[in-house]
Amino acid sequence: MELKQMGTNDSTRRLSAHLLELKLHLMHLKRLGLYGLKKGGLSGVRSSLGECHRCELAQTRRNIVFGNGNPRARVVLVGEAPGAEEDRTGIAFVGAAGKLLTRMLAAIGLDRDDVYICNVLKCRPPNNRDPLPEEVAVCSPFLKAQLETIHPDLVLTLGAYAARTLLGREGALSRLRGRRLQYSGMKLIATYHPSYLLRNPGAKAEAWKDLKLVAGELDRRKMT
Repeated sequence: MELKQMGTNDSTRRLSAHLLELKLHLMHLKRLGLYGLKKGGLSGVRSSLGECHRCELAQTRRNIVFGNGNPRARVVLVGEAPGAEEDRTGIAFVGAAGKLLTRMLAAIGLDRDDVYICNVLKCRPPNNRDPLPEEVAVCSPFLKAQLETIHPDLVLTLGAYAARTLLGREGALSRLRGRRLQYSGMKLIATYHPSYLLRNPGAKAEAWKDLKLVAGELDRRKMT
């Protein structure tokens, strides 16, 4: 009887801890203006983001790069942060990396109009430095709200920061790519960022393997 009671108490404590964690998460979303946004669509997420001054990137950016593409996309591509051209135009993945990304999509029969493209950070870090943890912390809820709103069949992360942010784990990209993963009920496949591929063309063969995984997953879902 005592062992049974101890097991019940442990279960109760775990449930209480989970409920507290959920409550704190909902409070955080409410503070950001993101709670209950699904009915408002992507425009609701964008409105909640506003002319964001939640971190110091607001002092150096030219434009917020929210994301662009098909709001009903089956595939959402998630990069790290805007670069110089994105900051100038307010459009995700333009310039040399964007052109390569367009060719990568075309190789598996996708057009940029078929997908939705966004980044973990919505503002460019100075000199394209790596995102800081506090920047990811304040910006990632908006990315997650975008994904929840679109709820695609598949998320393709471009680079290590996007994969780590959504999967909630550290580690080299080499340990994450090359397989089908899960994020919040959506398939997730990780691959290299186009900018990395421009600097390291030898990695394109590995990226092609990842793209074939994407194509295979989309074909499999067409058949089910």
